[in-house]
Parts: sequence; C-alpha cells; structure tokens
Amino acid sequence: QVQLVESGGGLVQPGGSLRLSCAASGSISSINVMGWYRQAPGKERELVAGITSGGSTNYADSVKGRFTISRDNAKNTMYLQMNSLKPEDTAVYYCNAVVVVLGTMMRYWGKGTLVTVSS
Repeated sequence: QVQLVESGGGLVQPGGSLRLSCAASGSISSINVMGWYRQAPGKERELVAGITSGGSTNYADSVKGRFTISRDNAKNTMYLQMNSLKPEDTAVYYCNAVVVVLGTMMRYWGKGTLVTVSS
C-alpha cells in the first residue's frame, strides 16, 4: 500500500506565500509523474502543476510565474512553492502520484490540505 500525505496548508493574506509538501511512503518501487491538483468550493478539481521523474514541469495558466513545483526523488517528496497568492487560489490542494508497486503502475491521491487566502 502507498500513502501520500500533504502538509503546509493554512491561512495566508493575499500576496503571501506558502509551501506545500507531499510525502509518499509504502511499498514504492519508483514514482513516475507527480502533480498538485486543487478543488475550490463548488468547482471541479483541476490540475495546478505536474512534474515528471526527470524534472519536466507543466503549470496551469492561472499559476504560471507564481507557483513552482519540485520534487526530491531520494525522499519521495514533492513540493509546491506558492507565491503572490490570491483569494482565488483558495482551495483544498491534493497530491497525486503515479507509483510503480511490484511492477504495477497505480495512481494514488492524498487526502488534501486546505489553503485559504484571505485578509
């Protein structure tokens, strides 16, 4: 079994910064692509940023230039540095990973961490 645990969410004022972390643990052979998704109240879950095992990244247009995704493969951990936060960034942020377990590729989700941007 594989677990993804997010941390780092909280309340921040507009213009502020937060750093989210996602730690993967369990019977992991390797981790392929990882990503951050978010879901705001009344909206569908959307991709925020993704990163491959080789470090290639992609971002939603709404966060380009403000958010930076990174990962530490040795620690099976992914990060999301969020700067210049806006009220519309308020959402539950979920970690997602495609993990190879005993030769089988499976997708896992974390339980989410709440980010609230408000004055």
